[in-house]
Amino acid sequence: MAGISIRKAETADARRLADIAYRAWESGIFPLLSEQAGLKEAEQRRLTQAVAETLSRIIVAEVDGIAVAWCSRSSRRAYIPYLFVMPELQGHGIGSMLLRRMESMLELEGAERVHLETPADNVRAVRFYERQGYRILALRPDGRAAHEPFMSVHLEKRLRPFEGDIDDEDL
Repeated sequence: MAGISIRKAETADARRLADIAYRAWESGIFPLLSEQAGLKEAEQRRLTQAVAETLSRIIVAEVDGIAVAWCSRSSRRAYIPYLFVMPELQGHGIGSMLLRRMESMLELEGAERVHLETPADNVRAVRFYERQGYRILALRPDGRAAHEPFMSVHLEKRLRPFEGDIDDEDL
C-alpha cells in the first residue's frame, strides 16, 4: 500500500484516533461479547479516555495524509496496550509497520522485551502477533465480571536493544 507514513500523534488527532479504536473494537471484539445495554457507549467513552491519557505516547499511521491506525505504549515499561487499524485496512501491513516502529523506539531506550495482551477469543489478533515474533506467555482473566469471563492472552517478544552512544551525526 503506497503513501503510508508514521508520525507522533497530535492533540488534533484525538477524536479520529478514538473513532479508529472504536471501529476496530466494534468489528473485532464486540462480536465476541454478549449483548449488554450501554456496552457500545461505555466502550466509546473508555477508548476516548485511553486516547486522551496516552496521546503523548501514540504513533499514528497515515495513508495519503489520513490517520488510519495507531499504537501506544506504556509510560513506565515496555508494554503496548493499544494497536488499532481501521477494519477495512486490516491485513495490508499497516499494523505490522506500526508495531515494528514502536518496537524500534523501545529498543533504542534499552528494552530487552516488549509485552502486550489481546483477547484470547480474538484469534486473528493472536495469530497476527505470533507472526510478528511474539510468543504466548500466559492466559488470564481480563477483569470483566465473573458471569462473563473473558480471557486475555499475554504475549512477549525479545528485542535487540541498542547499546552505545548515539552521536548527533547519527540522527
